[in-house]
Amino acid sequence: MTFLTHQTSESQTTSATPSVREVRIGTVTIGSGYPVAVQSMTSTDTRDVRATVEQIHRLEEAGCEIVRVAVPDEDAAAVLPEIKKSISIPLVADIHFHHRLALKAIQNGADKVRINPGNIGSEERLKEVARAAQDAGIPLRIGVNAGSLERDIVDKYQGPSARGMVESALRAIHVLEDIDFRNVVVSLKASDIRMTVEANVLFRQECNYPLHLGVTEAGTLRTGLVRSAIGIGSLLFQGIGETFRVSLTADPVEEIKAAWEILRSLRIRSRGPMIIACPTCGRCEVNLLSLVDEVEKALTKVRAPIQVAVMGCVVNGPGEAREADFAIVGGKGQGLIMKKGEVVAKVQEDKLVDALMEEIEKLLPKNRGRIK
Repeated sequence: MTFLTHQTSESQTTSATPSVREVRIGTVTIGSGYPVAVQSMTSTDTRDVRATVEQIHRLEEAGCEIVRVAVPDEDAAAVLPEIKKSISIPLVADIHFHHRLALKAIQNGADKVRINPGNIGSEERLKEVARAAQDAGIPLRIGVNAGSLERDIVDKYQGPSARGMVESALRAIHVLEDIDFRNVVVSLKASDIRMTVEANVLFRQECNYPLHLGVTEAGTLRTGLVRSAIGIGSLLFQGIGETFRVSLTADPVEEIKAAWEILRSLRIRSRGPMIIACPTCGRCEVNLLSLVDEVEKALTKVRAPIQVAVMGCVVNGPGEAREADFAIVGGKGQGLIMKKGEVVAKVQEDKLVDALMEEIEKLLPKNRGRIK
């Protein structure tokens, strides 16, 4: 798999699909030649502006680039301007059932509106929303969910299916193209990973609108992480997907952490440190679990895409740590600090993390937050 390089301050690369349409969502552009964008959705009551803004600020700090909020009623739509003026990333309004809420969200400054073709109503309602989005210069996301497909499509395929999801999306796209509206992002999500992957692969074979990836109702933190990493990761590895959300039944900040880990693991984008740690064995001579935890906490504020290895013994540790930017190699009561494969210090066990951070901080100011 070859990824196209896109130089930015975060050392990131882009989706490999060369012909995907460009779509601008507030200050973020997705499509060919642009980085795969990380999204999340707030779990607060949108009408509680203070709580919603506070959560979005936490998401921004974690690396969220686009945020979506639920708009279940007119009161939620009414507070969108107040939320938008208090945040720095694009704001997406999530609409189900009521197309007039979509119109209100557009009127109130949403940077994108997500609608579900399975429950938004008639073609005329979809066209009315699209015309309003066209006038406002914002995109629509056609968000297809396997659990809410149109009844005739469910009947045709005898239940939810990848092909039915694609048909639902294409049906909505044809309606929009009839009025010359092409400012569109598409998502095809199911709780079934195979169905999700198949639907997105099929859609990409037929259409070049940008895809928002995700496995819906993925589950709790642990199971959701595994299922999302498999589904989203397999698509990104094929060069499919321009933006995505890791959906978890957890604090949405965990979604952002997981998203960046997926991107970093595939060498698509990097943000912040990657910690490599040995799985431990009988040779381990330090309390590696607490040491790794301490290193992770110390690196919380570091934004440079560095690789930090934490190894538990002197047998394989130095060799395994050689490729990392920085490393701790534990020993009996003491350990080594390594930088770019070279030993730079030998210190007592209780001083290892302080010594590691001292070496990292020597280079951060010089390189403006990035390690060369």
